[in-house]
Amino acid sequence: MINLRAATSADLELLRYWDQQPHIIASDPNDDWQWETQLDYHPDWREQLIAELDGRAIGFIEIIDPAREEEHYWGEVAANLRAIDIWIGEESDLGKGYGTKMMQMALQRCFADPAVTAIIIDPLASNTRAHRFYSRIGFQFVEQRQFGEDHCFVYRLDRPDWEQKNSGNTQPQN
Repeated sequence: MINLRAATSADLELLRYWDQQPHIIASDPNDDWQWETQLDYHPDWREQLIAELDGRAIGFIEIIDPAREEEHYWGEVAANLRAIDIWIGEESDLGKGYGTKMMQMALQRCFADPAVTAIIIDPLASNTRAHRFYSRIGFQFVEQRQFGEDHCFVYRLDRPDWEQKNSGNTQPQN
């Protein structure tokens, strides 16, 4: 069973290790997550989560309110959106459905707030595996966009589309 817990400074070495994995670098080559300071910083507009499978850390999720985050990475965006970053730490854990379950849990967490209208994501344009993953979940392509050095595709999942796709799946997730 996968569950989510808050990332803490105790996860520092694990997150640094994951950041060195080739599949993580390939999907996120230009980001410096500044783990040393960010794991102890808890603004109300962000959650950083570790996904665990039977107590073993397998991945990371960050959920932000892009209209409120301090660096304005997303630029000017509407209120009541959430943006998600997600990855599986070990390449050997890819392709086992863990990412799908983690994303479902993250979406449920976001849409538990009735004010949230949509989720946005920004995989690299070159990350075709991520594009297929997000499309399967129900995200719709919005635009190509440059974020710093990264050429990305922006995808969006609106609440009505998520609710329609998940109308029979109402189990609460932790």
